[in-house]
Amino acid sequence: MTIDIFIYRLGLAFLLGASIGLERQYRQKSAGLRTNTLVSLGSAAFILLSLSLTGDVGDPSRVAGQIVTGIGFLGAGVIMKDGLSVQGLNTAATIWCSAAVGTLAGAGLWIQASATAFSIILVHVILRPIGLLISSLPVQKEMSGVFYYSFKIRCKEEVENHLRIVLLKAVEADEHLQLRSLKSSDNGNPSFVYVEADIFANGKHDTEMEKLAAALTTEYGVTQVSWEVNGQQND
Repeated sequence: MTIDIFIYRLGLAFLLGASIGLERQYRQKSAGLRTNTLVSLGSAAFILLSLSLTGDVGDPSRVAGQIVTGIGFLGAGVIMKDGLSVQGLNTAATIWCSAAVGTLAGAGLWIQASATAFSIILVHVILRPIGLLISSLPVQKEMSGVFYYSFKIRCKEEVENHLRIVLLKAVEADEHLQLRSLKSSDNGNPSFVYVEADIFANGKHDTEMEKLAAALTTEYGVTQVSWEVNGQQND
């Protein structure tokens, strides 16, 4: 490989990576102009190194595979988790795409590299406002996933078994509900018993839980019924 071809491909990786980084820098993202340019440059340099050392007998695809792995670690560094919220996925994906642009440029596929860079910029410029518009639409969000409900009943000791059966039948009657645990305790007072149940629900079933609580309060010997959502696992 001549030095002219080396510089040309490296320069192309620089320009395309910088063009992606400019848009990211304008949005004040953590991975902006310099990061995307360096990722593109580095990817191209590793491909060019492989081609320069091995010539026609080498296999640059092996280097490209290692680039993908290395960029994966770099992308993981910009992803932050705050409670149930995850931030930085878009930035990590952009870095990954910048590496692809640099790899294509280093391999001499300048049309493919340019088209990929243009597509990345188009995604951020065009799809971002569309995504914000869709998110702002006044549509009720579907409450999907698995919900964890906790039931607690305070009752007289003589109706404990009856209430356990009522609760068990109510859960079995709904195909979206599953009983996880059912236990009783007197908390040091033998006159009253606390019946506690943990229930899995496929989707949000607050209305069904409230109806069940209302029905249980009408049972003889029941002095208190309460329920709450203990957690949620999204799809």
